[in-house]
Amino acid sequence: MALGLSQVSKTFYKGTSDERIALDDVSLELSEGTFAVVIGSNGAGKSTLLNVISGQLAPDAGSVRIDGREMAHEPEHVRAALISRVMQDPQRGTLATMTIEENLALADMRFRGRGLKRALSAQRRERFASTLAGFGLGLEQRLGARAGLLSGGQRQVLALAMAVLNPPRVLLLDEHTAALDPRTADLVMRATVHAVETGRLTTLMITHNMQQAIRYGDRLIMMDTGRVRLDVGGEAKRELTVDSLVKRFQIADDKMLLAS
Repeated sequence: MALGLSQVSKTFYKGTSDERIALDDVSLELSEGTFAVVIGSNGAGKSTLLNVISGQLAPDAGSVRIDGREMAHEPEHVRAALISRVMQDPQRGTLATMTIEENLALADMRFRGRGLKRALSAQRRERFASTLAGFGLGLEQRLGARAGLLSGGQRQVLALAMAVLNPPRVLLLDEHTAALDPRTADLVMRATVHAVETGRLTTLMITHNMQQAIRYGDRLIMMDTGRVRLDVGGEAKRELTVDSLVKRFQIADDKMLLAS
């Protein structure tokens, strides 16, 4: 089991009139190489889930384990070596004033603990170019170009390349195509599939896009009000349509209302 969550809960503004349960006794297990897609409405708990896994938020209860290792008390540099995250805004994952190769060197330096000049050796430039070439955008030929001159899609692919340059044990994709137009989003998703399949990465991807949720990944997890309402994989996922997914969401919502 690459990633395991056991009875994880998180409540914001506890004890006040604004109290909100973000995660309610969530348990998940992802085996190595699983590509799970998480969907749900705003406030369902999706981003809180990723924040707890990454260590940005501490859970009120429960545990998060990677390869059986409890993450609660691990220092940031240990989590950074195990977990990579790509955010919704391409500008958050890259530095506009630095070149493509400098951005990649920073990612390498964070993982390996080297200075920037040492991280920019000829051998590493070859590795950077090889990583980018796999995405098919020609960025490997523009290593000296500043990231701020790239399109939104190119910059998001750069952020993805930075996240997988040193393959993490867990890759978190936080609505990483939401800010892009449909054509560019498809381009980034193709790059994502390449990265996940090449590295056999255990991946958790958040999306609001039901078409993406059905098309990509080998497991679909639906969240609502901090709980997992649906978790399907294999043939059951492959048979899903947007209409059937909407219907199943409505059934899960009705059950929640009956239980409340």
